[in-house]
Amino acid sequence: MEKKKILIVNCHFDELRIPFCRKTKIPQTMTPSFLAGIFSADLCDIKLHDEVYSGPLESEALLSWPDMLVLTGLNTAFDRMLHLTAYVRTKNKNVIVVAGGPAIRALFSYSKNFFDYSCLGDIEQLKEVIEESYGKNYVSKNLLEQGWAIPRYDLSYWMGNPGYVEASRNCHCHCSFCSLTAEGVKYQPYNLNYLRQQLTALGKRWVVIFLDNNFGGADKKILLERFDLINEFHKKKHFSRWVAMVSSDFFLEERNIHLASSSGCLSLFCGIESFDKQVLVNFKKYQNILIPQVEIIRKCLNAGITFYYGLVFDIATRTIADLKEELDFIIGNPQITLPTFISLAIPLLKTPFFYECLKKKIFLPNIKLRDLDGTTITLKPLDPMEKVVRFVYDIQNLSGYRQKVISHGINFYRLYRKSLTFWNMSLALYTAMLLCTPKLSTTGSAAFVSLHKNSKYHARTYIGSTEPLDSVYIPAFPVDSKFRHYFKPTMLTDSNGDLSEYLNEDLMRNES
Repeated sequence: MEKKKILIVNCHFDELRIPFCRKTKIPQTMTPSFLAGIFSADLCDIKLHDEVYSGPLESEALLSWPDMLVLTGLNTAFDRMLHLTAYVRTKNKNVIVVAGGPAIRALFSYSKNFFDYSCLGDIEQLKEVIEESYGKNYVSKNLLEQGWAIPRYDLSYWMGNPGYVEASRNCHCHCSFCSLTAEGVKYQPYNLNYLRQQLTALGKRWVVIFLDNNFGGADKKILLERFDLINEFHKKKHFSRWVAMVSSDFFLEERNIHLASSSGCLSLFCGIESFDKQVLVNFKKYQNILIPQVEIIRKCLNAGITFYYGLVFDIATRTIADLKEELDFIIGNPQITLPTFISLAIPLLKTPFFYECLKKKIFLPNIKLRDLDGTTITLKPLDPMEKVVRFVYDIQNLSGYRQKVISHGINFYRLYRKSLTFWNMSLALYTAMLLCTPKLSTTGSAAFVSLHKNSKYHARTYIGSTEPLDSVYIPAFPVDSKFRHYFKPTMLTDSNGDLSEYLNEDLMRNES
């Protein structure tokens, strides 16, 4: 049978609005690898491209190559999906374009104007697309026979020593700003045999990273069975250490920390978001008020597990003075690690937080979908805009806090030098360094930028209404005139700050 050429792309806009290659970013995405596993390895020639690791895809040769283009990405990546669609359709009018992920699920009706297939479901929906386009023979035998597809690790060129697996899907919590809450999906633990096959296919690694939205889940029995499997592979030295993301209720059971530590857990990431109880209640992160946040972090560190977390700052409900006070508390407390990132609260499409912002009419005018990146101001702040912009600019690299960060690192080392291994301590301190110098997570970026055809970069304003577009909105090579409008930004709000009319069908909430 005729072999089909399949190109799968993880679409991405860099938060710095420069086409960086983030080769040292961890974790990397594995969605393209999972999607590739759904195709028959015998009848499909498959290529993957990750725009986080490799930067924007602009190769005319590669974009001329596929019979089918499969696109995935977060909310902000929708416009990148349009760009790549314009490229491949210019080169091949018969190419089939398939798009999925959070952005497509949120803008399903609108997306059907651009793609041959817009997928509302999980990655397994791709099976239906393949069968309809090419026939059942082009679907992975493993998926047909066992109900799941093994990721194509062999095609994941960006995957270094850390190996990636997934033990579950979605989350049992319902945080108001989370896209999973918007989609109303249930937590789905995977069959342990599926996890076993992933670990086996991955091969021996020093560290394995679980990509679950929530590794812990709500079912204690399933969690214990998962720990048993991890222990089995750990004892066989299939991997030395492992990493996962959990919610705060994971720590309600003391034994979970012990089980994690004894089975080789290197670090855990938890969505702390804030140390202010009222903020957590506002975000409906009720799981975070069950145990004091500092206590959770201390217990983890004393058990020899590095603790990671992020901060979410909502400038629409909190003053800059309040946010600085929280930041001072964190950096001044050596009992806890520093956050791995600091993000503005993002009104992701269809989340309760998104509809709350619409109802309050606090969206700024002329906000682009691309602006929902966590570093751009999209909501009306409590403080004067000039003051907020300065604050947002400063937290990108903790300007004004660096001496305090150094002091924090010294005191943190003194406190935990006996409980943390060399690797654990190194990772904890490296996080602080990344906060101060975010470009450390890029490799070869300067060369990439200097060679870029459209190397015209403008100073950021950090305000969505006036923020200049990324250079990738200018086509890298000529595209057919009927696809030129694919390079216009998708506008979330109009000049009055109201929802753009053409998105109403997808985003206007039915209050009835």
